[in-house]
Amino acid sequence: MSKTNFNELELILGYKFKNLCLIEEALTHSSIKIKNKESKKLNYERLEFFGDRILGFIIAEKIFLKFTNLSEGELNLVFQKYTNETFLYKIAKNLRLDLFIKTQKGDELKSNKSILADVVESIIAAIYLDSNIQNCKNFIDKKILLDGNITISKEKHPKSDLQEMSLKLFKTIPVYELEKKTGLDHKPTFSVKVKVNDDLCAMSKGKSMQIAEENAAKKLIPILKKVIKNHDI
Repeated sequence: MSKTNFNELELILGYKFKNLCLIEEALTHSSIKIKNKESKKLNYERLEFFGDRILGFIIAEKIFLKFTNLSEGELNLVFQKYTNETFLYKIAKNLRLDLFIKTQKGDELKSNKSILADVVESIIAAIYLDSNIQNCKNFIDKKILLDGNITISKEKHPKSDLQEMSLKLFKTIPVYELEKKTGLDHKPTFSVKVKVNDDLCAMSKGKSMQIAEENAAKKLIPILKKVIKNHDI
């Protein structure tokens, strides 16, 4: 990346890197075959792994301290709102990160939702390694939370909502089953099926069992709402 492009990116991020190799690594997809002096591959995957944990810690700390009356399930619902792939993808697009990502396969990968979300996390790790946790918090406040604005979702927790509906309709609780686990060890994807009354079911995925179960519950809720409406319950 040229110095002009680095300067433009630093203006967008609101952070000036001392070690430009870090931000270059944070923007490099694994399709680019680059190695360092120790012959280790240089791409954003290790930084993304670290950045995911840094982002999670900072968001968890913020919502824990701000919303003192929320239950664990309610805290998790707020947490997912600000750490899920779709949200981070939107942040990446707002920051125009697709213009700076280096790939071997061109625009197809640069517009990939998962890749763009990952790069947001890799940049967080790059900032931390280049400086400290406070600069990460500043970046997250200004560029991800848009001046630190965290709000509570008005939605019910999907698993609680589904359980209430299941008990009302069938006097039974939902059953969650792990169908399969795929992906890398440090970044797995869980596929979960939820069943109600043995004949109503939905499947979904997530980067943890908890997220996959919540996503599956969200998919099954509209189905149960139709049943309730049809039976005038």
